[in-house]
Amino acid sequence: MELLAPAGNFDKLVTAVHYGADAVYFSGKKFGLRAFAGNFDEDEIFKAMDYLHERGKKGYVTLNIVAKDEDFVGLDDYLKLLIDAKVDGLIVSDVGLIYYIRKNFPSLNVHVSTQANVNNSQSAKFFADLGCTRIVLARELSLEDIKKMHQTLGDQIELEAFVHGAMCISYSGRCLLSNYLTGRDSNRGACVQACRWKYYIREENRQDELPIEEDERGTYILNSKDMCLIDHLKELEEAGIASLKIEGRMKSDYYVASVVNAYRRALDGFSDYDVLHNELEKTSHRRYTTGFYFGAEDKEYLESSMPVQTYVFIAKVVEDAKEGQVKVEMRNRFRVGDILEVLSPDGNFLKTITISKIIDSKDEEIDDAKRVQEIVTINCPYSLKAGDILRVEKND
Repeated sequence: MELLAPAGNFDKLVTAVHYGADAVYFSGKKFGLRAFAGNFDEDEIFKAMDYLHERGKKGYVTLNIVAKDEDFVGLDDYLKLLIDAKVDGLIVSDVGLIYYIRKNFPSLNVHVSTQANVNNSQSAKFFADLGCTRIVLARELSLEDIKKMHQTLGDQIELEAFVHGAMCISYSGRCLLSNYLTGRDSNRGACVQACRWKYYIREENRQDELPIEEDERGTYILNSKDMCLIDHLKELEEAGIASLKIEGRMKSDYYVASVVNAYRRALDGFSDYDVLHNELEKTSHRRYTTGFYFGAEDKEYLESSMPVQTYVFIAKVVEDAKEGQVKVEMRNRFRVGDILEVLSPDGNFLKTITISKIIDSKDEEIDDAKRVQEIVTINCPYSLKAGDILRVEKND
């Protein structure tokens, strides 16, 4: 199965590839549903596709807004640019956009977005008959539903499914809450994530409001747990899934690295699932759920707390290590004497470095690295590569 990772900007795309993604998905500056991610300008789209293809990877570009008529102005030029950039597929939700692209730009592969909420074989067949090459399945489907759909469709169209990350409390992510409360259109890339806020209930004729308590932290009644299917990859494969999708174009480099690394290792046969579970706790997440994949077996979807993580991102390696030292870009403060853990796609994974020497960007020795994003040199007994990450256990 393909491992498909999010890329909110070019650095995150490089991170995803470094840690083992087979493909990435990203947005240009227009038509995508993550308007506040870094996203890619026209030159960066070409740069991204060249980078991916040179390494045998694929890149898919999102055009998944719910389109209005004015959105078709300038669309032809943008689609021609994507053809020239040799993008491997477009992720599209709007039926009008899908119809227009298939009619006028048939060389472009269209992946039907999860927001098209394909819940049955007939809907999938409709898109397959239009010439679409992949369905990103609705998150409301169970594994049994997916298996039946695959049996009906066979090899007519590929099936892709979300396996990790945040979920919307809305039908296939098509939410109006942000629009209603703030005027920011969630279906056109400007979601304010109002579902993550804390809500109260008030009786119509009373002025006082009561929180809906679930525990000492309150209840976030529209806030879903995060999806996590790392224990069920074999079942997904048997159901007919061709691509495993990780959510998170707004997430950090560290999130992309940690999650992609865990799923890559699982797909490659890494047998210690305790290590993988622990790895997925080390980056920011809400408590995990298997969502709707197992029907009534996991109905505790709502989350009542803010995201948690057990480790802090300290530094990112910017050049391959040599002569017992390595250059890193500092992200959080660290000092001589700290013990940093390595996050790497190779055999250096989970090794530790006790910091004994720090040389700052002025070539001066310091005891305390506290200037954010300064390039510093530290002692390193391992052959770390550019893109590897150093982290430290979080102290609450």
